[in-house]
Amino acid sequence: MNDIAQWGPATGVGSLPGGDAREAAKTVTGSFEDFPFLAELPARGPGADMIGRTLGMLVDLYAHVEPSGWRISDRPGRDTRRARSWLGEDLDALEEFTQGYEGPLKVQAVGPWTLAAALELRGGEAALGDAGACRDLAASLAEGVREHLADVARRVPGARIVLQLDEPSLTSVLLGQVRTASGYRTYRAVDRQVVEAALRDVIGAHDGPVTVHSCAPGVPFGLLRRAGAAGVSFDFGLLTERDEEPIGEAAEAGTKLFAGVVPSTDTALSDPGGSVMGVRTLWRRLGLNPGTLAESVVVTPTCGLAGASPAYARAALAHCARAARSLADNPE
Repeated sequence: MNDIAQWGPATGVGSLPGGDAREAAKTVTGSFEDFPFLAELPARGPGADMIGRTLGMLVDLYAHVEPSGWRISDRPGRDTRRARSWLGEDLDALEEFTQGYEGPLKVQAVGPWTLAAALELRGGEAALGDAGACRDLAASLAEGVREHLADVARRVPGARIVLQLDEPSLTSVLLGQVRTASGYRTYRAVDRQVVEAALRDVIGAHDGPVTVHSCAPGVPFGLLRRAGAAGVSFDFGLLTERDEEPIGEAAEAGTKLFAGVVPSTDTALSDPGGSVMGVRTLWRRLGLNPGTLAESVVVTPTCGLAGASPAYARAALAHCARAARSLADNPE
């Protein structure tokens, strides 16, 4: 799985500012000739956000927008149609700018546990509190992802598709930190084996590599590897000493590490070599072979860029590509 042609040296996380699908596709393909991604543009409104976009992919499950968030519905309505329409618009733009492209292409969907924490059942509580609802949601998501990836493959036939599952709420689900609708209590922690099994089912919907992204602290590297993730995407700045051993084990096992090292909101960018200095230092501290560094790491922003200015978002993506070249040219 760590073939550079399979993955590419740098890519984005998912979201970009603005609402122009063609401009986003042009920016992405221009920034990452070796590893473009299907951009998300949440500024367009509900249905373009990562939760709504993924809910629009579900098979035989539907949702609509309430003031409190997304809630399950009996049938597809205006919000579902809008989510599907925007996704189609984004795919049209990507198809236009990837004519003749051959190589890795990343597409994103929200993972089953972050989706379960965000989707409300009819009573207003999250699906997370209902084990049966969680199972149904994971099964619908797996089928929806399978259909979505087939559509992408038809549109970009030369692409080797990498699926990214966004799971920013995963650690909170495992620790019992997701709050109920009232805010006065939290849902019980979900058993790790149950969490792993649902992830494995959704990961199994893709016959290519899958990476799981979380920009929250405490990413469960070991659990994700056991569930079948070939890559893990994380905010490098949130790592603690407790994360080092799991990262070392993941690297030695061949797991691709998507290191978020470029800030996702407007700030002064350091030189490209400085952005990956921490990655080099960690590699040495773990006693890993410097020669494998560029093959093991994909450089990304720390998280999505929806909150950045358009100019900074473009600069950050270009900076990721330059930082990846620096990592390859000077691994030690």
